[in-house]
Amino acid sequence: MARASALVSILSSQTMARNCLFSSHVSVFSTPVSHSPQQYLQKHFQLRRGKKLARDLVPLQRGEIECLGAFPVRPRRVSTRSSAIGGERNVCEVSGQGCGSRMGNSSNDAMMTSGIRIGTRRAGSDLKTYATGGGIVAEPSSKRKGSKKDAPPDVKLTQLRELMDKNGIDAYIVPSEDAHQSEFIADCFMRRAFISGFTGSAGSVIISKDRASLWTDGRYFLQAENQLGPHWTLMRAGTAGVPSMSEWCRDNLPEGSVVGVDPYLFTSDAFEELKRTLAEKNHSISLLYDCNLVDQVWGSARPNPPSAPLRVHDIKYAGVDVSTKLANLRKELVSVGATVIVVTMLDEIAWLLNLRGSDVPCSPVTYAYVVVELETATLFVDESKVTHDVAQQLAQASVTVKPYESLVPEIRKLALEGSKLWLDASRVSVAIKNAFNDACLQYYSNLGSLEASKRELKEANGPASLHRSSPISLSKALKNDAELEGMKNAHLRDAAALTEFWSWLEHKIVVEKQSLSEVEVTERLYDFRAKQSGFLDVSFETISGSGPNGAIVHYRAEAGTCAQVDEHNLFLLDSGAQYVDGTTDITRTVHFGVPTPREKECFTRVLQGHIAVDQAVFPEYTPGFVLDVLARNSLWKIGLDYRHGTGHGVGAALNVHEGPQSMSARFGNMTGLQPGMIISNEPGYYEDRVFGIRIENLVIIREAETENRFGGVTFLSFEKLSFVPIQAKMLELSLLSDSELTWLNDYHAQVWEKVSPLVAGDALEWLHRNTRPIQRPSGSKKPQELSTTTSV
Repeated sequence: MARASALVSILSSQTMARNCLFSSHVSVFSTPVSHSPQQYLQKHFQLRRGKKLARDLVPLQRGEIECLGAFPVRPRRVSTRSSAIGGERNVCEVSGQGCGSRMGNSSNDAMMTSGIRIGTRRAGSDLKTYATGGGIVAEPSSKRKGSKKDAPPDVKLTQLRELMDKNGIDAYIVPSEDAHQSEFIADCFMRRAFISGFTGSAGSVIISKDRASLWTDGRYFLQAENQLGPHWTLMRAGTAGVPSMSEWCRDNLPEGSVVGVDPYLFTSDAFEELKRTLAEKNHSISLLYDCNLVDQVWGSARPNPPSAPLRVHDIKYAGVDVSTKLANLRKELVSVGATVIVVTMLDEIAWLLNLRGSDVPCSPVTYAYVVVELETATLFVDESKVTHDVAQQLAQASVTVKPYESLVPEIRKLALEGSKLWLDASRVSVAIKNAFNDACLQYYSNLGSLEASKRELKEANGPASLHRSSPISLSKALKNDAELEGMKNAHLRDAAALTEFWSWLEHKIVVEKQSLSEVEVTERLYDFRAKQSGFLDVSFETISGSGPNGAIVHYRAEAGTCAQVDEHNLFLLDSGAQYVDGTTDITRTVHFGVPTPREKECFTRVLQGHIAVDQAVFPEYTPGFVLDVLARNSLWKIGLDYRHGTGHGVGAALNVHEGPQSMSARFGNMTGLQPGMIISNEPGYYEDRVFGIRIENLVIIREAETENRFGGVTFLSFEKLSFVPIQAKMLELSLLSDSELTWLNDYHAQVWEKVSPLVAGDALEWLHRNTRPIQRPSGSKKPQELSTTTSV
């Protein structure tokens, strides 16, 4: 064991060519990796910022901080008002500061949407199905008002606390993710939504013996206030003065408490961070391998696991066959001295094996694991999902199939065979990592009975885990020609569907003087898209927000309680689709009546940010956070902002949110932008309980044709994928520069050229009206004198 201990921690001298910023860490056991420079800088910045600005905040009950703005500011005034969370509280009232939108990414800022189908396509029937089948349906906020002392007991919390007592734990953490750290998850894994009632896609809860608290970020503050019951406390994560979950446990639980977690739902990195923080107050963690307490409370009402069959993703859309992808991955393994890698992210598995599924709403993936060795590859999946075509493709690439549940025993076996495991500790669950580590310990313990020469040989060839980011993530993000062609074609068909939809909606509201519910609008949009060839599903649950609902970041319209889309309010529509050849995501904000000067100014400044990003030229490998300031500059000039990132990666006929690239004010993501990546461009602005504005296109990162190449560096720019008109009546032309107006007219000319051949009749006429050149009115800059009087 003395020799084994020497092998516990060694530094790798190799770095991946694509991620050459920092060295890697190899570990047999759970030796923590020291902070990377960017993690240190980010933490240091946040601490200093928190110390500087904490004095400007008004503390609420139980350490809450209410901050309506994108960043803490000195309160204009302090008042007392009732809260959806219960009771009265002091609040810091700040005008003109919105929450934010569905921005970011699961791997960076989390531009996320709820995986729960509420009031979306086929809203009425879906709600009925989920309600009767054990799914989660959020109650309207009107049913959740009231103080804790007057409210009846929360039955779910009571039952969960009884189970906590039986298992000897003082607090239980319920994250929103499944065992694969997915953004969108199957209904049966929506444990946090079930226990709390909060249906946003980002957030985790801690339930102690006397408290129940939800942590979520600024995109979800309004939604959480509406959905949480009086027994819950909202912790506004990312706001100065609000502790992290691990800090809260450390400081609020009695010393020596036991915190329970499901080891399959916590990544290795997250577990180590929690363990280190809790140890400061002598707290410990209980890993509940054999049971999930929320599942026990859920009982027979819990939905069944998904069982839809896999399908082959055609090579004409994938561009590269499975054997080639596996060969490239094995080259990566050899380059760093690894002999095997375990792939746990569902979109990475789908991309690697050219397979698609439908286990998860809005995402064409299936629940599975993949283990790739130097000579073999194994797919761990429910074997009933493997069709004849899928089995044939896997056999051609020498991929075997084993039951989903057999992964952990296989991981133990690999360790006992002396494998060098490539492990992404930020994604792999602590259950998988511990299985490998325990088997490593067993391997080295068994060496004591061997003679010295054999023991030394076994030690030299013993197992180890190499902690590195997944190499598949970046490979998947760099789209090949076939993937880019599929994305372009899918976006044109989607643009045709949206043109028909907007023409129909404008006619209903402006000409027929009808008002339609947000749910009706969502359903009709689905119908228009469904008529397009290759349509499969929406790429996320549509955000259809009229008036104040547009300011609720991940708003979900529900039948019976949703608002009307009419000529009196701004209407924000964020939607996307999954096609066989591509994935779309687009947002437009419109007004069918007369927008206010405030709405027009905010809209125009958001558009200016969108244009600034679209026109950017920058060196290759520039991190996305460098460009984020371009999107905010116009808003910053009048003291406004938005609380979300500006861009997220998008998969090719895969997840609508993918990493590693992003464009965000958070500088923790150092991933450099490269040609072939696809990213969204979506600045916004939100006034709480008034309106929301967002303008979103997807763009491809391309090499730019520059006159010079300073230092031999390649410069990059953006190529548009989305082609839908931007509403002219929302513009305050006096704010736009000549170059910005030229950009808009050029964009609309491209929209007409590309989309007009795909539509006819009323839709073609609508498209013509809304893509005509916009000119400044002669002799006046009044908005009503615009020469182009389009509605949408």
